Order: sequence, then structure tokens, then C-alpha cells
Amino acid sequence: FLRESHSPSSFHFNCLGQCRLVDIASASNFHCFKLRHFHLDLRLNFAVKEITGWQVLELVAIQPGVQTLVLDTHPSLLIQSIDCKVPGTTGAQDISPSLIYRVDPFTDYGSSLNISLPAYVIRPHRAFQITVRYTTTDGPAIWWLDAELTCGQTRPLVFTQGHSVCNRSFFPCFDTPAVKSTYTATVRVPEGVTVLMSASRSAYSKQDRVFQFSMEYPVPAYLVALVAGDLQHVDIGPRSRVWAEPCVLTCAVSKLGGSVERWLNVAEDLFGPYVWGRYDIVFLPPSFPIVAMENPCLTFIISSILESREFLLIDVIHEIAHGWFGNAVTNATWEEMWLSEGLATYAQRRITTEAYGEAFTCLETVFRLDALHRQMRLLGDNNPVSKLQVKFEPGINPSSLMNLFTYEKGFCFVSYLSQLCGNVKRFDSFLRAYIEQFKFSSVVAQDLLDFFLCFFPELKESCVAQREGLEFERWLNACGPPLCEPDLSAGGVLTGPVQRLCDLWASEPPDPEAIANFNLSSWSTFQTVLFLDRLLDRSPLSHGRYQTILDEMNAEVRIRWLQIVVRNSFYPDLPRIRGFLHKHVSGD
Repeated sequence: FLRESHSPSSFHFNCLGQCRLVDIASASNFHCFKLRHFHLDLRLNFAVKEITGWQVLELVAIQPGVQTLVLDTHPSLLIQSIDCKVPGTTGAQDISPSLIYRVDPFTDYGSSLNISLPAYVIRPHRAFQITVRYTTTDGPAIWWLDAELTCGQTRPLVFTQGHSVCNRSFFPCFDTPAVKSTYTATVRVPEGVTVLMSASRSAYSKQDRVFQFSMEYPVPAYLVALVAGDLQHVDIGPRSRVWAEPCVLTCAVSKLGGSVERWLNVAEDLFGPYVWGRYDIVFLPPSFPIVAMENPCLTFIISSILESREFLLIDVIHEIAHGWFGNAVTNATWEEMWLSEGLATYAQRRITTEAYGEAFTCLETVFRLDALHRQMRLLGDNNPVSKLQVKFEPGINPSSLMNLFTYEKGFCFVSYLSQLCGNVKRFDSFLRAYIEQFKFSSVVAQDLLDFFLCFFPELKESCVAQREGLEFERWLNACGPPLCEPDLSAGGVLTGPVQRLCDLWASEPPDPEAIANFNLSSWSTFQTVLFLDRLLDRSPLSHGRYQTILDEMNAEVRIRWLQIVVRNSFYPDLPRIRGFLHKHVSGD
């Protein structure tokens, strides 16, 4: 499903010879318009699992002769009517009658909404408003949970998940990371329901049961997020609070404590001011489809992560890093998702190094790079999904590109750029300047690399981009593992015991006395999961001698131990599999 290409295929040229960005995952003609702002007015109906309301888009035509506005939408989003208004005009041009529109197939993850515009609208630099009245049902962005599927099992809950191209089923939009705008929202709900959105400001009218939201900074469509249900909060810092169902809240607050403000401060010291104002976290039931999502001002995170403080720490810090890399500066197309995830992973590890030391960061990195090489063995060295600049054909869902290469190969490339500087602090300065230069915009890899070479002219003069075997072009477009990996020897004090125990377990015959000398209960979670992953790589083990590793295991450890149980047919622990699946799949 991937196309072979070594050219800057994200750009096409129009009939005037002007270069314009192309996002083949979007059906919209976003390059023809400037989206200044949009407003959502929504009503949530839990009884029928439906959102109804309207959207107002404030647009300006930026190309002459455009007669049609094309937005991304989805078959689950039902259009009722579309109107047009030109603010500041009177009479017949003030409000147009309902516009003619049609919905055409696009891909299996969306449709195109084609809106015919009145002739008087198509004037350069003049703003106009399109109002779309619609109803959404069971689209891929909107997850309705019955009460029994929530943590508290008392009230239903709904949340949205827009990454990568799902929010076109939430509201019609330019569903491309190349387009950013501010937004506001009004959400009407039944009594007893709390609504949160990825917004910088919020207000609530108890009498009308109406929530008002405002995002004053421009964001792409995929970062607009909503959650509504039985949610309560506790402030955990001057600019952060934890939201969760009541039965989860106390645990979440105790696990995070005052750490979030500490992590924010470290990140600001490294990368510059946190521009979003608030950093709140909402914990969602186990049915949340991913571990965490970096929605601005309001990170969404799965509640089962609370079982492991180390995984919680890493995932929250990663989402904090997205405040700079991914949210403030965004990949312009999904073919270069590494620009967000690779940089955020590097930033996450800079934060943990400053906060917890180099050995801890190296341990976590070894664990992740092990997983990358494991995936590489499964896919093969020539699989095109291992490229950083993945070129995919129209119709392919960008979510299929979410893999470890996006994160870890991207991280290794960023680490290589840092090594070229000779000093990690110099690279920190570069990243601060990069954020300042491209803040609230969307970029392609060439923007990053050109800015890097301009920031370090001595590196440009020495032609580091063309070093044999480590060419920037090869980093971006070659299949296979990273061209080089950072030095992780500082983590040896933590990874060494893991490897020694793994060798003992896999030896034939095993030495029970030597194994007994290792006290896994004193290990960190990352040490234990690294051990289990490496043991799983060697399974099935021929000697057939097993024992439960730990009596009390968190979810990250347990899922790996249960894979070993299955691979090695260790029958005494097979009943644990049913219990694990019941808890983490059904939501109990």
C-alpha cells in the first residue's frame, strides 16, 4: 500500500507554478481557503448516543475563481442544511438560502462534502461564514460507553479521539494537520454530566446546563477533543489538575502528586515557555483505544496506566513534550508523522534525563529499541513502513503508519542531529529556536533540516547532510533500522542484571540457585518488562520449568508474563489470562 518515492511528494505545483502542500489523506481543498476560526454548538444525547448541532466556519478565499468549498466528512455524519453569511453586508447578501451540496465517497475512513458557494462570496480577502447543521451517530471519532463499561459503572460516558483522521466524523473540517485555527464550542448536556474539551478557557452555566469552551491558540482538527460523563477534579499544581471518575480520582492524584508541575518546569527550561496555559489530565476507562493522546490543555490517558508509576511517568512526560513538538509545531502531513513523535520522544528523554538521571532514561530507551528491533525482525529490513518519510497511496488510513519507527527511528535521527552538535545543550538551544520560529505552524522535514543547518553554519559547511552512510536523505527514505543509535552504556547498571538473569533462564539446564539470587521485587518496572520481553523472544524455552515471576504484578508486567505463559504452555497460570482480559477489555 506504500509508493516508492524519493522526491518531495508532499508538494505539487498548481497551474500558476506555485508550490502547494498536498495531503492525500484529506479530500478537502484546504489550499484554496484560510480558516480563521470555527464554532461548534452541540447537544449530547446519551439516550440515543447522538450529537446534534451546528458548526460555523469563518473562511477567506485565498485563490481566485474557487466556486466550491470541499470539507472532509464521514458517512456517519448526517448533513441537514448548509447556509452562508457574509458579515458586514446587508440585504440579499447577508444570509443566503440553503446552499447546494453533495457528499461523495472518498475512502473507507471518510467522505468529501462539496458545497457550492454563491458568486459574491468568492472575493479575495473577504471573510464569509458557512453554517453546517448536522447530526453524528457512531463514527470512528466518537466513543459512547454505557455505564457498565466505565470505571465507576454508574453513569454513561462519551469521549472523542481525533487522531489521525477520525474527527471528520465529529464535525466537517479540513482534516489535515496542515491547517490550524482557533475554535470555540457550546455544549449542552443532561443534568449531572461534566464536559471537558481541549480548550484553553471554559465556563459553565448550571442553570442552562451549558458548557462554553474557547481555544485561543490555533490547532489542527485532530487535536479538538471532548469528553463528557461523571467527572470530578483535584488541582495538583498552579496550572494543572486531574480529572477522572470519582472511583479513580484519589489514586490518580496520589500517583501524580506534585510531579506534573516539576516536569513542566524542566521542559520549559529545556525548550522554552509552555504556550498552552493549562496542562490538565483526564483519566478514561480501559476502553480508551490508545494509551494517551496529547490533546492541548487536556491530555487524555487510559486509567489502567495507573498500575505502573513508571509507565505513567513516561507517558505523561511524553504528552507534555507534545506541547512543544506536535501541538505547537506540527507535521504538515501524516507521511511525516515522525516530526511530531520522534521529536517528542527525544524531548521526553531529555526531560527524564534532567529529572531522573541518564541511567533511567537509557533503560527506558533500551526497552523501546528492543521492541523496535523485534518489530523489524517481523517486518523485514525492506519493509517501506520502516521509512521516516512514508509515502502512501490514496485511500490508506494514516493510522496504519503509527508504529515504532515513527517514534524510535525518529528519535534516533534526532539524537544523531544532537550528536552532530557535539553538545546536548547546544541542541537544546536549537530546539528552543525551532519552536520559536515555527510556533503554531505546520512543517515538513525540510523545514526542520534547513533550519538546523542554518542554526549551525559550521555543520552546513562541513556537509554533514551528505556524510557517507548517514546522509539525511537516507535517514528519511531508507528502509530498515536506524542508521545509528545513541550510546546507552550509562544504563548498564540497570540493564546488565536484566541480561544476566535472562541468560540464566534461557540456559540449558537452568541453574535454580543462581536464579534465586535475583530479587525481582526490587527491580523497576522497566527492568522487569525488559527481562520478560527478552525472555519472550527466546520462547518457547525447551526445559519447561516456570514459576510465577511476581505475585503482585502491574498490567505492563502481567501482559508480558501471560504471553510467556501462552508461548510455553505453562498451565498453572492459564486462568490468569481470562482474569486479565476480563479486567482490561470489559472495563471491570
